[in-house]
Amino acid sequence: MSADSPFPPAPPAAFPSVRPGAFPSARARGVQAYVLKMYPRFSETFIVSEILAREAAGEEFVIFSLRPTTDTRFHPELARVRAPVIQVERPSSARSFWLSVQAATQALTGTTQALTDTTQALTDTTQCEALLPELLRLDHDDAVQSLSVARLALEHGVTHLHAHFASVATTVARAASLLTGIPYSFTTHAKDIFHESVDLSDLRRKTLDSHHTVAISEYNRTYLRAALGEGAAAKIALVRNGLELDRFAYRPHAGPRTPGLLRLLAIGRLVEKKGFGHLIEALAHLREAGTAVHLDLVGDGPLLPALQAAIVEHELGDAVTLHGPLTQAEVRDMFDTHDLLVAPFVIGADGNADGLPTVLLEAMASGIPCIAGNVTVVPEVIETGVTGWLVDGHSPGSIAATIAEAVRVEQEAPGTWRRMTDAARARIVESHDSRRQARALRHLSTAAPVAEPDPFAGARERELEEAR
Repeated sequence: MSADSPFPPAPPAAFPSVRPGAFPSARARGVQAYVLKMYPRFSETFIVSEILAREAAGEEFVIFSLRPTTDTRFHPELARVRAPVIQVERPSSARSFWLSVQAATQALTGTTQALTDTTQALTDTTQCEALLPELLRLDHDDAVQSLSVARLALEHGVTHLHAHFASVATTVARAASLLTGIPYSFTTHAKDIFHESVDLSDLRRKTLDSHHTVAISEYNRTYLRAALGEGAAAKIALVRNGLELDRFAYRPHAGPRTPGLLRLLAIGRLVEKKGFGHLIEALAHLREAGTAVHLDLVGDGPLLPALQAAIVEHELGDAVTLHGPLTQAEVRDMFDTHDLLVAPFVIGADGNADGLPTVLLEAMASGIPCIAGNVTVVPEVIETGVTGWLVDGHSPGSIAATIAEAVRVEQEAPGTWRRMTDAARARIVESHDSRRQARALRHLSTAAPVAEPDPFAGARERELEEAR
């Protein structure tokens, strides 16, 4: 650092990428890394279940969290995760920015030689653009965190980087991969691929550069393959989200629990795509038709004031209880005491839609009959009359009629609910067991990377199915 400058020296203009295989001793350890925007996160139980299943199968991980958690409640399952969690700092000043760059540079170049002059590095545009084209495209936070993740990955002997969501976590994982030669993959979900703000060219680039890309449903895989084109399509594999089924004991329902009162349960973030505003109006329809009903609504979010206003407008203060967020254990208890789970999903005005919410899988595994909005992935698990009921989540009348129909069929043919929840449980066991998910993810991460185009895509899919 010069006497007249408050900043450490800039990174050298010559900042070579580390070629794949340059760190054989580190790679022999077999540690993998999860790159996550925020960990832990109360709403992302599917990530915890995935890590636990993979650790139980013998894999070793480190977790890089790009943002400090803002949640105030946590699920007890977090305590079972063995992987160390490293909070990747973001620079709060120019000084801390260059210190982070300096540390990463020394790790990546394998040398402690003095860094070159700031002016030289910043003015040698041609050389910088040739050597760091990807970092120059990123926001400064993403760029420096990419450097830090690259350094941390090398320090921890990471052999593979995996991100969840195709947004900032994958941006950082991809850049760190380009810097180190460590392969990366990522799992896509819902908002990160369906929202109107998604840049398909960026998503295609991330997919093409990945070792593999995971779609959590057949719907998502078909959508991504069509949207991203043939070269990227070969990289996309189907691995469904999993549940630790032992934590969701099957307790089937034999009709409404309380004579004369229908107890409904709804769970999720209070956002447009959950359809809860339409559900409130549906309750008014049921009350007008003479059905005594009570809804317990679990969750928090930006639409809380609007939902509270709707409850007042429809004079449903005695028929709706707003609980705020609850843990998985607390939710499991509510499955046992309620008659129906109602999840009237919709596609938002901005294109945002749910993929396959974990709570729906948990409910189906636990034995509570389910009514769910007919959007995106949901028909892959809910089949009307077989494993539950699909509904037009935008239509309060349709929601009310479907709830009434569910009650009617059980009254007219006792045992109907049991038959349907048996089928629902079987479907979750078959397709969403986290142990099966862990085997598939391990198979993908250890397989040779896919070249594009892939003439053996069919054989790869068969191998993956066998791994599941």
